[in-house]
Formats: sequence, structure tokens, C-alpha cells
Amino acid sequence: MKPTILTCAVTGTFPTRAHNPNLPVTPEEIANACIGAAKAGAAVCHIHVREPATGAPSMKLEYYAEVVKRIRASDTDLVINLTAGPGGRFMPSDDEPAKAGPGTMLTTPEIRTQHIVELKPEICTLDLNTQWFGGGAVINSPKSIKAMAERMYAAGSKPELEIFNTGDMMLAHDLIADGTLKNPLLFQIVTGIKYGLPSTPETMSLLKSMIPPGSEWAAFGAGRHSFTMLAQAYIFGGHCRIGMEDTVHLARGTPTPSNAALVEKAVRIIQDLGGKIATVVEARQILGLAPRKA
Repeated sequence: MKPTILTCAVTGTFPTRAHNPNLPVTPEEIANACIGAAKAGAAVCHIHVREPATGAPSMKLEYYAEVVKRIRASDTDLVINLTAGPGGRFMPSDDEPAKAGPGTMLTTPEIRTQHIVELKPEICTLDLNTQWFGGGAVINSPKSIKAMAERMYAAGSKPELEIFNTGDMMLAHDLIADGTLKNPLLFQIVTGIKYGLPSTPETMSLLKSMIPPGSEWAAFGAGRHSFTMLAQAYIFGGHCRIGMEDTVHLARGTPTPSNAALVEKAVRIIQDLGGKIATVVEARQILGLAPRKA
């Protein structure tokens, strides 16, 4: 089997320091978490940013820019994967559901991808889901997805297609057929989100069967099934993801001290199953990414 690419998703949007005080929040903490994860065995780091003072999710370019600058100045050549997921949330008002209520972050494709255009990460996420998610409606219309994909490709970034339901995979096939998405493709199967895909081997088998030939894919489980789904992804021939976006626990009842500790455990699991962890150089070759410039 080819080497397994391990991605670390270091902070996300939903966990808070009330869940685990070790969650990275500031740009410096997020960058350091990525560097630590890379030294522990991750070839890719998936990055969200937060408001440093409050820990609330943020979309500010300045925070992304600081994180990327710190990583690129470090002694690691890890692959940078910036999220483009924020900006798709709609919270209907109680009295007028057609109007946006508190917590709505629904905005334009241009705003959602501003940091991608400016910072040109090697990978960026392209969410294909429209669903009830985390107490609100996530809306990713085909028109918006097409506009975002166009800007991602123009920036030289490889979209990582986030799949939350079987309908997302059907949409991906349509976007391939109309030329929006360009081969070779990279898929990320997301399980464990309420009202999304359950964290089961049957789910993994079904979604793998729907992936277009020649594509690379990875999968992860959110919450308590993070490590079991990491093992399932490896067993089914996919790449793997772990990190404090997905779980804040190293084991049941044991908060993780860091993202690096989660990566170290993931590396052990994959190696104990007979796998080999991809180096950054190998990950770039597998994903068709250019070598990092000196």
C-alpha cells in the first residue's frame, strides 16, 4: 500500500477552551500547533482561525496571514490547508424565518475565499454540503461552489472536497461533468456530524465506492469515534485526519495536551496496522503538489 497522508486539523470552529484549555486560539498558538503536529508526523495541517481575545471563530485575513507566515518561516515544509468553510451559515430568525438571525455568517464566495486568493495555500477546503449543522443551516449552493472553485484554482490551490452526505458526492460528480472540478481530485469524507454521515464501516464502504477513479481521498470521524474512524479510513485504503477540531480527547476522559499528542497516537495506530506514514515529500507527490520553494 502507498504511504498514508496524515492531516492534523488543529482548531476548527466548535471546540472551545471550556472543552479543553489546551485548544490553540491565537495565530501564534495555531501556527505552533501546526509545526508541532508536523514534527509528530502530520504532512498536512488544516487551519481555521479564531478571535484571539475570545476564541470565537473568525474569517479575518490578518489572522490567516500571520499563521501562514509563521509556518512558512519555520523549519518544517508541511502542506498548508486553509479552510474556506466559514461564511456559509444561516440562522433563521424566530419571528421571521426568511430573515437572518443572530449567528448568521452567510456571505459571498469572494469574501469566503479572500484569504485563499491572497495567501495561495497548497490546499483549501471546498464544502459541498447544504444541511442542518451545529444549530444552523449551512448553505453551499452550486452557484456559490462554482465561484469558489474558480477562485481556488486561479490561486493555484487544490480544493479538498468536503463530503458530509451522499448527496454531496452526487453534486461532486455533476461538478466534474460540467468542468468545475478538475482531476486529479481530493476528497475528505466527514463522519460523526449530527444529521450527516454516521461513523460506521458501512458508511466508509459506501462513500469510498462513490469516489471517482483516480482520486485521492481521506476520512475522519468527529467526536468520540475519531480514532476508530481513522483506523477505518486506513483499512479502506484512504488517508487519515486527526486534530483538536475533531476531538479534544486523547482517550475517553483524558483531554489531549496538544495536537501533537493526537498525531503521535494516530501514527502509532496506522503503523500498528501495518501502514507507513507519508513524509511531506511523499504527500506532495501523491497529491500532485509542487515541492516547497526554498
